[in-house]
Amino acid sequence: MKQFKRIKGTQDILPPESRQWAALENLIHEIMERYNFHEIRTPVFEQTELFARGIGQLTDIVSKEMYSFQDRGKKQITLKPEMTAPVMRAFIENKMYAQQPIHKLYYIASLFRQEKPQAGRLRQFHQFGAETIGSADPAADIEMIDLAVAIYKKTGLKDLQLSINSVGDPLCRNRFRKILQDYIRPNLNLYCEDCKKRFETNPMRILDCKNESCIKLNEQAPKLTDYLCDGCAEHYKQLKSGLDNLGIAYRENPYLVRGLDYYTRTVFEITSGALGAQNAVCGGGRYDLLAEELGGMPTPATGFAAGMERLLLVLQSQQIDMAETTGLDVFIIGMENDARPIIDKTLLKLRNAGYRCDQDLLKRSIKAQMREANRQAARYVLIIGENELNSGKFAVKDMSNGIQTEIKFEDIENFLEQQKLI
Repeated sequence: MKQFKRIKGTQDILPPESRQWAALENLIHEIMERYNFHEIRTPVFEQTELFARGIGQLTDIVSKEMYSFQDRGKKQITLKPEMTAPVMRAFIENKMYAQQPIHKLYYIASLFRQEKPQAGRLRQFHQFGAETIGSADPAADIEMIDLAVAIYKKTGLKDLQLSINSVGDPLCRNRFRKILQDYIRPNLNLYCEDCKKRFETNPMRILDCKNESCIKLNEQAPKLTDYLCDGCAEHYKQLKSGLDNLGIAYRENPYLVRGLDYYTRTVFEITSGALGAQNAVCGGGRYDLLAEELGGMPTPATGFAAGMERLLLVLQSQQIDMAETTGLDVFIIGMENDARPIIDKTLLKLRNAGYRCDQDLLKRSIKAQMREANRQAARYVLIIGENELNSGKFAVKDMSNGIQTEIKFEDIENFLEQQKLI
């Protein structure tokens, strides 16, 4: 009979790795709550046009990587490859702008891109991120960067680098476009094929190319920050001043443009020295024009997104255990059928009290059950055999020192409470 296997570019998250995921998710929820961000969840698929208009028809995501299909109603549907456009769609559709002037939202989501699988980059992957919708103030960008940095600091990661830049507004970019093309044109034949295609349609993306030869060709390219309008220049100045005030270290990267068309003014990226060439673990920026592009009222916004697989890879490389894995508090061993009601009631009572408890479900020998208790790193083993049934007492073994005592069935919770396990 055929044996099924997972689809290329996907993964099974099994214990004990799943504990690392749960610990990271709990940390994200905790930090987001401190910053007064509120969780949003959107459907796993959206209209294809949402991403074509929101991200940009000529971006790699839309042109090469999306999982798109036609449903039975002949609608073009796409498994979401990113979250900012769906969040903004939800903001507009649900008229959230009428509820209050500022919305601070965050998410943890499964996303899909059909790209070449590699370490930390899968076809089904997971991101967490945040969006502040409604403020044009640089203070919102500063808080967003501070939030991202706070999450990474809380994980205990080291060797992280924050890079920032300003990509201006459409007027700045239009003025810069010709200047950049004039620089590139004499050597255009030396650039990679993707950059050649972008030369007329979106030349700024050439600055974002990861091809080594293109990076070298761009070393002396003009910098957009030298051509910012007064408003964008002041916004960038206030961003840097705010980061300096918070003591957040950063480096300016004039060629950081990010891969999505909706960015305006602030862009930023966090990278890790523990990864290879694809070293970004977090990226974001301001996208003041997206709401209007998706049919809403002009609404300023800023946000970031971070890959969870990549973050967990870096945590693993630095031997950081997020889960703080511990064993069971109690493992109950019983051989007699008459003991079943006592075991079931005791498990229910202790679990309701907050203890981590388990039992043997294979009717193995006491010796085998003790081995299982050891494997589960149980602190205490409660043994109930014929003698214990007759006496109304558990034989309680402390697995840390081997000391065994007897405790009445009804007193076991009080005994465990005195041991301060929880």
